[in-house]
Amino acid sequence: MLVRDRMTAHPITVRPDTPVADALKLMHREHVRRFPVVDGDGDLVGLITEKQLLYASPSPATSLSVHELHYLLSKLRVKDVMSAELVTVSEETLVEEAALLMLDHGVGGLPVMRGEQLVGMITETDLFKTFAELFAAREEGIRLTLLVPEQGGQVAAIAQAISEEGGNIVSLGTFQGEDLSNRILTVKVVDASRQSIVSRIESLGIKVLDVRQCLLAQAC
Repeated sequence: MLVRDRMTAHPITVRPDTPVADALKLMHREHVRRFPVVDGDGDLVGLITEKQLLYASPSPATSLSVHELHYLLSKLRVKDVMSAELVTVSEETLVEEAALLMLDHGVGGLPVMRGEQLVGMITETDLFKTFAELFAAREEGIRLTLLVPEQGGQVAAIAQAISEEGGNIVSLGTFQGEDLSNRILTVKVVDASRQSIVSRIESLGIKVLDVRQCLLAQAC
């Protein structure tokens, strides 16, 4: 899956000379936590986050008068507090690469570029939605967590066993195991009984770490 499949296209932007107070109001109104900052030519020059705007605002405990506060806020612009050194991705970047960039750089969103043109934003919220979809979190089914030997053909054998019991796999993911000799596999199955699936998988010599029935009202 690529960034273009999950990004928010045509994101709301602000200018470098936008007052900080106006940018913060716009953020709250649009229910977002960051804006790309573009200049008069539409070129990306920075990124401003809600945290930066809040830190730039005077503390409620300040000894300044109301008039002094208004004066200071009227002078403060987005360009004074924005991040100018940006990490960006392209539309063709893999979603997992974007996630690693966010993790490694400690940021919650990345501008998406097509050459020099800003075309979108991908954020941690977009990745959370992808994560939930990857695990079919909103679908009913039997969710199993398995400890699988690190050997070729194991996933194929599990899939065949589930199919032979009449089951259909709607989600499958692999994770690091207890050590290099195994992996943890999560799989969600529909159209099969819990008991038959568990018994069949255990007959393959695979350890079932967890099994639960997921209902529509219960994400799992």
